[in-house]
Amino acid sequence: MDQTSAKLGRPLRIHLTYYSWADDWTGNTTQADLAAGRIPLVNWEPSKIDFAKIRDGSLDATILARANGAKALGKKFFLDFAAEMNGDEAWSGNNAQLYVTVYRHIHDIFVAAGATNVVWAWCPNVTDTYGGNRTTMDYYPGDAYVDWTGVDGYNWGTKNGGWQSFEQVFQNIYVLLAAKKKPILIGETASSQAGGDKAKWIDEIIPTLRRSFPLIKGVVWFDINKEADWRISSSPESEAAFIRITKDPYFNP
Repeated sequence: MDQTSAKLGRPLRIHLTYYSWADDWTGNTTQADLAAGRIPLVNWEPSKIDFAKIRDGSLDATILARANGAKALGKKFFLDFAAEMNGDEAWSGNNAQLYVTVYRHIHDIFVAAGATNVVWAWCPNVTDTYGGNRTTMDYYPGDAYVDWTGVDGYNWGTKNGGWQSFEQVFQNIYVLLAAKKKPILIGETASSQAGGDKAKWIDEIIPTLRRSFPLIKGVVWFDINKEADWRISSSPESEAAFIRITKDPYFNP
């Protein structure tokens, strides 16, 4: 985090971290982020967890422990439970009704425990299992359960349908999310280095947000070489473009 902040010449505002179901995500990393003035974005992943067990209360002890730990943090942070539920992650076996029931159950336990500092982010994948957005909003837990809507989406370059602009990646799902009239968080995004001009792709982010996506209030870059080279510094041109946008007043309100 310190190296990236130094490279960009500015502090980082949000830190995305990933935890399995049993992990205590209220510990050192989250506390360090809050102490440094960063907003934690906790991605809580229920891998290999039977959602029926959450629904019937069998796993309430774990949920309550996290709720109490969250309350003790004393500062607001994002909690993104079971992100990309509508896509390949398929946490609930792509059973939207079961997902909604479980999300509400977890939310209600947190509220009852007094963990009102949790900001509930709901981040589906940019496309669902059908390759569009046919079922995406079926997974929406409801306005009373979601503080920020969100989305994870990438420009895959030479893979998964080819090069897309930042606007093309998010334009279809944005309409659905904006209808909820809540702030929108891009929980994960990045561009591949292969297949086009990544620096130009980055340079187009802020003009596109201004013009087409005014409800998007936070953007988290997936700075990892994984399925593609998503990194900020995948090339000198990419890094320079990223530094330009992070210095723009739009990302420094």
